[in-house]
Amino acid sequence: MDDFELERYSRHILLPEIDIAGQERLSKAAVLIVGAGGLGSPAAMYLASSGIGKITVCDGDTVDLGNLQRQILYRTDDIGKYKAAAAAAALHAINPLVDVRPAGKRLTESAMQTVIRDHDVVVDASDNFETRFALNTACHAECTPLVSGAAIGFRGQVSVFRLDRDGSPCLQCLYPAKPNDQETGDCSANGVFAPLTGIVGSILAAETIKLLTGFGAGLDERLLLFDAASMTFRCSDLSKDPACPVCSNARRVLTTGA
Repeated sequence: MDDFELERYSRHILLPEIDIAGQERLSKAAVLIVGAGGLGSPAAMYLASSGIGKITVCDGDTVDLGNLQRQILYRTDDIGKYKAAAAAAALHAINPLVDVRPAGKRLTESAMQTVIRDHDVVVDASDNFETRFALNTACHAECTPLVSGAAIGFRGQVSVFRLDRDGSPCLQCLYPAKPNDQETGDCSANGVFAPLTGIVGSILAAETIKLLTGFGAGLDERLLLFDAASMTFRCSDLSKDPACPVCSNARRVLTTGA
């Protein structure tokens, strides 16, 4: 780490929980962010400014006017541009030391494992359960930690699924069957309180940095729920579902033939 980097990341280095060793781990880490919208924007900005070595931003959408209320990576001039490319440009401007790679197409299920294989942590900032479930399955197959967040209206949630550890629950332990996105809410049909996405996205970044540096008590096997209207947080424990179609022992036996 040269003098420029030492000064740039000095406020992290001054924290004994991170120090130079932790900052160097961040500089060697690779993070995949799926979804460059309301949650992915602040998460990506904090991860880039914190010095993550490689960030891959995956989003197949383009920027529209209605995004600008909460998707803080973009400016009015970005309307019509592909989010992944616009996000990569914005993140490079924040920190040119970071290798930012845009992925402007939606990942197919078969491609997810290949992409995930080159990353240490996956941040799920997507806006639909089809993508969430596919990411969860792929991360479980690749034994890669999944940091997952959601936000709608005034309510948000974050959890960390340690799919690199035996015995840890996965997303489908929390949601055994895929909810209907229209029932659970999505940004296209429901309002979203702009600062809510910043709060949830910042927590996603914080949990990712904690995973990579190994300090603190993360949201492993816990679900954090936040209500911006009442400004309240509550946390509940998550447990592994023995009948989970993704991570149960029965599923492992069927897929491995053991």
